[in-house]
Parts: sequence; structure tokens; C-alpha cells
Amino acid sequence: MTDELPDLTPEEEDRYAWQFDVRDFGREGQRRLKGATVLISRVGGVGGAVALQLAAAGIGRLILAHGGNLRRNDLNRQTLMTTDWIDRPRVESARDRLLALNPNVQIDMVDQNISETNAAELVSRCDIVVSSAPLFTERLLMNQEAVRQRKPLVDSAMYELEGQLTTVIPGETPCLECLYPEAPPMWKRKFPVFSAVSSTVGALAAMEVIKVITGVGESLAGRLLLFDLREMRFRTLPIERRQDCVQCSGWRATAHSRGTTSGASDDL
Repeated sequence: MTDELPDLTPEEEDRYAWQFDVRDFGREGQRRLKGATVLISRVGGVGGAVALQLAAAGIGRLILAHGGNLRRNDLNRQTLMTTDWIDRPRVESARDRLLALNPNVQIDMVDQNISETNAAELVSRCDIVVSSAPLFTERLLMNQEAVRQRKPLVDSAMYELEGQLTTVIPGETPCLECLYPEAPPMWKRKFPVFSAVSSTVGALAAMEVIKVITGVGESLAGRLLLFDLREMRFRTLPIERRQDCVQCSGWRATAHSRGTTSGASDDL
């Protein structure tokens, strides 16, 4: 996020007018959104919903990383895609749909999935990272880079009618690897999904991004949100930092060597 907040144009004043009255948000919150860049890993069912909600809210720039072409069986959940786009790059469909909603948003397309070859560079270009990839190997890689580069991370996932969400603030909270030292074997690319579930997770993740950027409300930093839409049950659980976490211990060592603790308490 830029130190000097950008001004709002008359068109933006009109477009976002209904948001200004949200408590503790106002025009300053809107300017913070405009000045922020968000990286989203995958723009499928979950990530596409994140991108859509952030575009509607007036985020300044989105970096969309998702490789490959659209397939027909993506269309039950990937709401930024259209039938006429089958066999064409997903990120291009996502860009067109988002700009049709809000032409003020700057869209950077990356027709690749997050990998060891591009993770560091992509995370360096953003202010906050959203991990919505179906594969844990990719999510753990994004967590690693977010912690290393001191970038907040919102991790969002779902399976069947269940979803989960957490926010990582490097140096202040446990990270995703504290929860999952290794990728769970059950998570695969193909899984049971309704768009209503993935879109719910995506909308909640977008709200987390907005809260982290603007300071509105209380984020899920240090907590895990779990929900089961089969029973319509929601709960939040505290996350414990693992003392042997490779990512967190690396941050603490670096922070200590620089003579600062900066909120890196070990009692989370």
C-alpha cells in the first residue's frame, strides 16, 4: 500500500458512495483500497469470488495468477467465466468480467499457477496475498513467501459443503504451516463443490482483505474460521504457533537479529 493515499475521482465518489457510511471506513478507507495491490492465486470458484468482491469494493490493482484454459466442467463454480470462453485462458475471461463491473481496477494477468519459479516475484509485487488454490503445495508455497516478505496472507479453502479461512500477519500470528506442516494427502485438484459454497468462502476472504487493508473491524488474524453449510454452523478457533515451525521460527530469528520483537510473541 502506498504511503500517500490516492485521491478519489468524482466517478469513484459516486460509485462507492454507499460504502462511505460503513462505520470506521469512510473515504479514507476507500482511498486505502484504491492504493492497494492484491495477489490472488487462482481465480476459480473461491478466488474468482474474492476478485469479484474486491473489484466491486474498489481495490486499486489485482494480480490474477491462474494457468490454463477454461473447461466446461469449471462452469458450475467459476463465476468469472462464461460458456463462450471454453478452451481459452481463464485469466482473460476473469479480466474482462471484472473490468465490465469496474473499469477503475487495474488488472495484471498471469497465465501461470503459483510455483517455485514465480512465487517470490509475484508476492513482491503486492501488498497482501490471497491463497485460494485447491492444492496445499501451492498454498504452503504462498505462505512461505508471504512470511519471508512480511506480506499479510488470507488463506481460503473449501471442500464439499465445508469451508475454512484464516489470516496470517507475519511476525504477529501463526502461519499456515503452523496448521499444516505438510500438505494433507486428501486434498486433490478435483473435489466435490457447489458454487454457493466456494463463493461464500470467497466473499468472506474478500472481507478479510478489506479489513486488513483498511483496519475496519477485527480480522481472523490468529484464528481459524470453520463452517459447515450442511448444518449452517460457524465457529472460530484460536491457532497455536508451533515452536518448530520453519517459517515462523525463521521470522523470529530475523526479527531478533534486528533488535525488534514487533509483536512476534510466542504465546499465540
